[in-house]
Amino acid sequence: MLRILSRPASRLMERWLPDAFIFVIVLTLVAAAAAMLTQGTGPTELVRMWGDGFWELLSFAMQMLLVLVTGFILASSPPVRRVLARIAGLARSRGTAIVLVTLVSLVSAWVNWGFGLVVGAIFAKEVARQVRVDYRLLVASAYSGFIIWHGGLSGSIPLTIATPGHFTETQIGVIPTGDTIFASWNLLIVLALFIAVPLVNRMMLPLEDEQVLIDPDQLRDPEPAPLAARPTPAERLETSPLLMYLIGIPGLAWLLMHFLSGGALNLNVVNFLFLFLGVICHGSARSLLLALDGGVRGGAGIVIQFPFYAGIMAIMVQSGLATSLSEWFVSISTATTLPFWSFISAGIVNIFVPSGGGQWAVQAPVMLPAAEALGADVAKVVMGVAWGDAWTNMLQPFWALPMLGIAGLKPRDIMGFCVVQLLIAGAVIGAILYYI
Repeated sequence: MLRILSRPASRLMERWLPDAFIFVIVLTLVAAAAAMLTQGTGPTELVRMWGDGFWELLSFAMQMLLVLVTGFILASSPPVRRVLARIAGLARSRGTAIVLVTLVSLVSAWVNWGFGLVVGAIFAKEVARQVRVDYRLLVASAYSGFIIWHGGLSGSIPLTIATPGHFTETQIGVIPTGDTIFASWNLLIVLALFIAVPLVNRMMLPLEDEQVLIDPDQLRDPEPAPLAARPTPAERLETSPLLMYLIGIPGLAWLLMHFLSGGALNLNVVNFLFLFLGVICHGSARSLLLALDGGVRGGAGIVIQFPFYAGIMAIMVQSGLATSLSEWFVSISTATTLPFWSFISAGIVNIFVPSGGGQWAVQAPVMLPAAEALGADVAKVVMGVAWGDAWTNMLQPFWALPMLGIAGLKPRDIMGFCVVQLLIAGAVIGAILYYI
């Protein structure tokens, strides 16, 4: 049944979903038109909002580019490639390949979303080298694991409200992760997705004569050029493991001190970890720089598209469009249904504001007073927003860019499969938020 459903969905996306850059331009125009029609925002004011907000994600864009680059450096190092190859060897058939990639991605994304994006893509490529399976579905399976991130250890919204001094502390206090990430109903959602997402991907597996395969030789990473018979001093430095250890070991020592002193695992720390583990694992500057070149090439979409998403976020927030949308869902909610409608509203807002922290800043001033007035479970309402943010990432190519850059695909190649996951995962998450 799902295989049949995925066929028209894939054909539809392949035919009508444009390049991710065109997608963000269309979203910009849609957000601008909605702001003018529903909020009465004038054209001049709209252009000012858009332009003023255009560079607001500059720091975040650099962080995301480094997630891709440092993750690629680490994952393409010889020791990690050997480990991934060994795990990929467990995939003895097309079906087990799809399930294995999905599970690895789910686990990785639950631990840390940046780690999950990179490891999922690298592992999908490794499996594709060993098993003849539809490459589009394989990469879509790796991306589908990302749906779990906001219910995991790196979820930005639950971690924000668990941090003393957060911007809504005067309203709700500090809510520990035991009431959000580790709440029984949230763990039930996570468990349900660990079962449903791999099964759905497996059931979408095309017939063998319908598969889109890729030549394994196209997936092989370039090897460093062999050292000359009589290397120059510069070449000896470029291939010296000593220099890499002299800088890599202090980097890992800093990480150890950071965690021993109670430091948190954030995006900068993840990038630092990936980079210095990569330095150690590559063992030479020449090998590391070759991997760096491959990682940077894959990050081109991030560089050009993130500023446009920052402009969209500015329009949504400053025009009041995101607030109006949230208020409408609140108006039809009760204490019991508010977590569910928070989930739905956040899913819609996420298409235009694809940032968990940024989305919470927009929706918190609406959702929290509503939860208090209705007597709803605040922690559950908060996680409704968090799950909504994660849910429609299956439709929004913003977060797929790093993974697609590594895999060498376009959004249209995987989004047909992701739309099927969107529908089923949405039903699973929504049902638990509504009834449990």
